[in-house]
Amino acid sequence: MTVEEQDGVLHAVICNPPVNALSLSLVAALGELAHEFERGRAKVLLLSSGVPGFFAAGADLRLMSDLSAQDLADYRDATRGALERLAGCHGPSIAVLDGRALGGGLELAMACTLRFCSQTAKLGLPEVKLGLVPGGGGTQRLPRLVGRGRALEMMLSGREIDGEEAWRIGLADRVLYREAVDEAREIAAAMARSSAPAMAAIMNCVDAARDLPHQQGMAVEAVALMSTFEEGEAREGIEAFVQRRKPVFR
Repeated sequence: MTVEEQDGVLHAVICNPPVNALSLSLVAALGELAHEFERGRAKVLLLSSGVPGFFAAGADLRLMSDLSAQDLADYRDATRGALERLAGCHGPSIAVLDGRALGGGLELAMACTLRFCSQTAKLGLPEVKLGLVPGGGGTQRLPRLVGRGRALEMMLSGREIDGEEAWRIGLADRVLYREAVDEAREIAAAMARSSAPAMAAIMNCVDAARDLPHQQGMAVEAVALMSTFEEGEAREGIEAFVQRRKPVFR
């Protein structure tokens, strides 16, 4: 994996040929990436692939074929731990899907805040065809994104869907029509010009809308508004608007 920071974007490129399988070393690198993003100055994390035709093809099946039950549990927990650290980051993360994102590769993408897909991307959770279940959070995250019925249809059939269908059902948040990584980098850089505390607060409020009753979610939103005004960067944003200049966010 290569990592570079530019324009407030931490861009990580997965490169584990031939299919970007989630090896133990790649899983460890993803956990380290989440830590680097949380501790660094970048506002947006962009995750893409350096292997043509694949974002990530999922678990390392060659590795799994030789594992004991305990080894498999350790591999599962390591993968889950890395994806949970990524999902728990305070800033937004974007997975750029241009090619196949299957099994654990799609679970990795679903652990990101947003998923941007090319039209020809292929997404799926085909574990049922191997006699397995998705073990990296797929059974939990997919229903939250697309609903119970659509999630069950995808997982029970094991079929792949393209980027356009992924967008229609809510699995993808944007379809990319130009060169996928370049277009995603432009969007991420524009996002990084916003206030980091405000973005973190918005993410927290939206998660509250998903997880909490309405009134509790409204309470979270009320606290977030005051926090961005009193402790965040809202004063700078408001002053910049009044003075007709661009805000200087940290």
